[in-house]
Amino acid sequence: METNIFTKFTAEFLGTLILVLMGCGSAVIAGANGMTGVGLLGISFAFGLAVVSMAYAVGHISGCHLNPAITIGMVVAGRMKGSEAAIYIIAQILGAIAGAGILLLIASGRDGYNITVNGLGQNGYGALSPGHYNLQSGFIAEAIFTFIFLFVIFGATSTKNIYGGFAGISIGLSLVLINIVGIPVTGVSVNPARSIGPALLVGGEAISQLWLFIVAPVLGSIVSAVVWRYVLDKK
Repeated sequence: METNIFTKFTAEFLGTLILVLMGCGSAVIAGANGMTGVGLLGISFAFGLAVVSMAYAVGHISGCHLNPAITIGMVVAGRMKGSEAAIYIIAQILGAIAGAGILLLIASGRDGYNITVNGLGQNGYGALSPGHYNLQSGFIAEAIFTFIFLFVIFGATSTKNIYGGFAGISIGLSLVLINIVGIPVTGVSVNPARSIGPALLVGGEAISQLWLFIVAPVLGSIVSAVVWRYVLDKK
């Protein structure tokens, strides 16, 4: 029996909420102190582990996209209808906002926390880049890293893949790899919803730079889907 769209909406909402809460939370709550915090590797693994966990929690319900770029890529690759994709994307954005809101409620309970200074793990380039990388570097990184992320997803979830039962692990580990390399550049988005949630609550420059973390990941996902569908997965 096919899962109804409300159930899929709920799975995508909750999955994205948890991804943002735990991934961004690792940076805001556990990664801020260079001496005792989890650091770059810890944050990278937090995002990856969140994806692995949700893949096995809701993957059988909605496919565990948790990311508008993935959903758009699935449409371009011919694996999903546009009407269903729109509902997924709404759920993902709302889930990301809710996750960022919960993170703010927790983080603001620490003495001295200031959302303007400490943020919510939002993405950025230039002055807002962790390593002060410029717009060009940020755009290229987000587009290429999303291409790679979708490339892994298409391959791992292919019906031709005899290791399909391990798809969640390979996808999660690919996100760990992307974060290890990309955090200094933009804080790593490869997911418009993950960027929208924190940016809306932080405001200011985080919102003015948000366009990059929507356009670049979507572009990367579309190119990846086209390459997979018409070059690598041709019958």
